[in-house]
Amino acid sequence: MNSTQAWVSYLSKVELPVLANTLQRIGELAHSRNSTVNELASVILNDAQLTSQVLRLSNTVFYNQTRTQVSTVSRAITLIGFDAVKSMAISSLIVDSMLQRNDRPHLLRCLARAIHAAVQARCLMPKRNETALEEVFIGALLMNIGELAFWSCETEQATELEQRLRLEEPPVEAQKAVLSTTFTEITRGLVDAWSLGPFIRDVVSPGQANSPAASLVRNSVEMARLSENGWRGAEMDKVLERLGKDIGETTGAVRDQIKVNATEATRVAVSLGIPQVTALMPGNQQDTDSAAGKAPDMDPELQLQILRDLTQSLAEKPDINEVCQLVIEGIHRAIGMQRVALLMTDRSGRELVPRKLSGRGTEEWGGNFTVSRDGNGPLGSLLPGASCSIYRPGPNAKAMAYDRWLGRVPALIGPLKANGRLVGLFYADNAGGDYVPSEQQLTAFGHFIQNAQLCLTLMATH
Repeated sequence: MNSTQAWVSYLSKVELPVLANTLQRIGELAHSRNSTVNELASVILNDAQLTSQVLRLSNTVFYNQTRTQVSTVSRAITLIGFDAVKSMAISSLIVDSMLQRNDRPHLLRCLARAIHAAVQARCLMPKRNETALEEVFIGALLMNIGELAFWSCETEQATELEQRLRLEEPPVEAQKAVLSTTFTEITRGLVDAWSLGPFIRDVVSPGQANSPAASLVRNSVEMARLSENGWRGAEMDKVLERLGKDIGETTGAVRDQIKVNATEATRVAVSLGIPQVTALMPGNQQDTDSAAGKAPDMDPELQLQILRDLTQSLAEKPDINEVCQLVIEGIHRAIGMQRVALLMTDRSGRELVPRKLSGRGTEEWGGNFTVSRDGNGPLGSLLPGASCSIYRPGPNAKAMAYDRWLGRVPALIGPLKANGRLVGLFYADNAGGDYVPSEQQLTAFGHFIQNAQLCLTLMATH
């Protein structure tokens, strides 16, 4: 692969064909006047993981300020809007397609930067109509799609480029030496090959931006890059001045706003199922070592709301499926855990097997993730005690063939009992996130599981 076109073809046809085809299909629907709610819903529903992610995002304040509970994709499109759901779908596709391939540090940094820039562009956009908001969000998210796609692949060139950058070789020169092209050129090629639309084409094209919105996206991406070294500096001042011109605000007002938006970006990253990148967001980098080992911030307001929903559900009519689904949602969104599983006793009574799964990377758990009730087997150490606890893997923990993190990373575990007998357990982790869940997370985890336990108790007495 010694040209831009060769890389574009390789990434599109060999490495990421499903992503390319799905993005193209969503783009076609977005630009067709005849597109219907059902058509977009159908594309999303073809992928169970994408459906789960879109519904999770649909219930975040970033997209759903009314806090009206959304439980179907069609309802999400009707309530929140076609463009917003399209934006969620594209965001989720990018994150899942990239991270299921590897968690290379350069990829995580690029994802953190892309999400930060996208949130900044959307929050700064002065025109508050839905189409404009989502257009700049996706524009910023995909402005460096070539770099994201490259780092998601396990190639010899990726390893070589990583080594060159580690030696502090200038990035563009290193790209040309290894790839015979640049990330910018690959991005432009992918935008055309994947039919990502005229707005993104304008954003990534050379020369002056053709619209204030495209200029806003470019400056948001540059600002997100510079913010990794702090909010001050001559280069940052120039970018903030340009952003001020884009949106008709003073530089000082922009500086105040972007700091607030950066906090929102960390919440969006958690909602997308990648809390591990929050340590790479601005404001979290003063101490890289401690930031990498710190659990993401929880959302106490959302936690309270879901606990209220659980209380109402239990008061009306105890339904274990509904209650457990709300518990899993709370563990995901309010506590910030990326992967959650509810395991229940199988027919033999000897093993706990998955009953409900949620989160990126849980697709293979269904037929594989089992915990012996006698505590034996490779995952026997996950068997919970009398109360919820933080699981800390031993030094000899081995990777499962179907999941390299399961049993090898810190996790939250909690028991479900019937008549004093263990019948199930909740499990939650953050895959490659380099930290141990906090005591605050453990406490919140316990609060949610108490509701599931209460439901079982109420059902047993009726």
